[in-house]
Amino acid sequence: MFKRIDLPPGETPPAVEISVDGRRVEARAGDTLATALLCAGVVPLRHTPVSGRPRSPLCLMGVCFDCLVEVDGMQNVQSCLVEVRDGMQVKLQLGARHVEATS
Repeated sequence: MFKRIDLPPGETPPAVEISVDGRRVEARAGDTLATALLCAGVVPLRHTPVSGRPRSPLCLMGVCFDCLVEVDGMQNVQSCLVEVRDGMQVKLQLGARHVEATS
């Protein structure tokens, strides 16, 4: 479905490791999170809160909001605008975001 462009030897960025719903996923330094997830075959990234329909990255430039994920505990992060970093903790979203009760 999604394939990287082959780079000449020596130009491939180093690998980093992220966690997606507890699963280790290898990515390339400098990739956006959306790109890393697509390359790893992680689709869909979320399900809508209204209909439950699956969503995956569409525009890859921050316009459509179809690539929302949770990153290091922060919900509704546009994965196409975030660069991967080693140790990043990603959770796929199912439905509406969670709201914590306040006293």
